[in-house]
Amino acid sequence: MSAIDAIIERIDKLEPIPQVAHKVMSIVEDPESSLSELTEVILYDQALTANLLKMCNSAYFGLPEKVDSVNHAIILLGMDQIVDLFLLANAADGLRTEHKGYDLDEGELWRYSVSSALLARKLAERTTGENNHVVFTAALLKDIGKVVLNQYVADSFEKINNLVSQYSYSFKEAEKEVIGIDHAELGGIVTESWNFSTKMVNIIRNHHLSAEASDYDFETSIVYLADTLCMMMGIGVGSDGLAYRFHREVADRLNFSERDFQEIIAEFGGELQEVENLVNF
Repeated sequence: MSAIDAIIERIDKLEPIPQVAHKVMSIVEDPESSLSELTEVILYDQALTANLLKMCNSAYFGLPEKVDSVNHAIILLGMDQIVDLFLLANAADGLRTEHKGYDLDEGELWRYSVSSALLARKLAERTTGENNHVVFTAALLKDIGKVVLNQYVADSFEKINNLVSQYSYSFKEAEKEVIGIDHAELGGIVTESWNFSTKMVNIIRNHHLSAEASDYDFETSIVYLADTLCMMMGIGVGSDGLAYRFHREVADRLNFSERDFQEIIAEFGGELQEVENLVNF
């Protein structure tokens, strides 16, 4: 068995995204879906309903009235808010653990992933405002490959770091050279095995703009820029955080200025802490 085969086998040991999450995402991505379909999916999961109502009644939203049903929650907050809350609360558990290979303490990869998702949504809202849930989910799960690759990176860190520091490789390029696969490519394989849509798989696989023409894809570009903003803010900057290439032309193509980025970062402010409190992280 090759090293890559052994790595891919480890995917089966990952705790998958709950099946209900797939149902929610498929409803959101279907333009023919209705509000009642989303309500029904959540309504028949007791734990999910209880958790959702608890979050809706938290100080985070400060709603003027108590939310006492899923339908009530959707009416007050809207489908977009409800779906984002659901996805935040059901992010892969593997993101929450320590990842020594990437020099990330317990919870850091989760915070980085959530920050990327929140920033991706803000970026999308400033452009077309379309496919917000696609970019939110893809940004949230884009680094799931690191969960699997973590130990291999730790074992090969000296070789990887040498390529980065001495030969100007990006961290992802060094992963590929030393291990035979990189975390983005592996993330695509993971989400494909979880039966995610082709669109979602491609965004996750190419979120560092590795594939030719991926920087012309709107959703992939937004996720890439959200990742870049996290690095600018020092969020999730582990062993690999600064060892990537910045593609200024992507920001230019989407008409984002330095001022836009500054305003988005300012808006982001204390939102992450509030979200952590909201989902009891």
